[in-house]
Amino acid sequence: MNENMQSKPNNHMVMAILTTVLSVLTCTFFYVIPIAAGIVSIIFASQVNSKYERGDLEGAKRNATIAKISWIISLVLIILIIILWVTFVGTSWDTIMEMVEMEMEKQKSLQQ
Repeated sequence: MNENMQSKPNNHMVMAILTTVLSVLTCTFFYVIPIAAGIVSIIFASQVNSKYERGDLEGAKRNATIAKISWIISLVLIILIIILWVTFVGTSWDTIMEMVEMEMEKQKSLQQ
């Protein structure tokens, strides 16, 4: 390896995979953007090493940057969706419980 060669940029593969898996596990995959950003991050992260090994340092850095931005977007959107969901459920909890109780009473009356 050439001594003048700069160090390989971080490919961000771990965070790319983690945010993609997290978006699936938290069911935010119903909202396409977090999982799409995670997949984009995985794709660009997977290209960093090969570009670096070919000597394309600028391409490797560019792909590493895109991978990083993509997993950050995915993570921020996952957090926002979870916060919105928790807020919605928290503010609607009484209504949800009333509906559940009404349905349970309806089912009991049907069984008798």
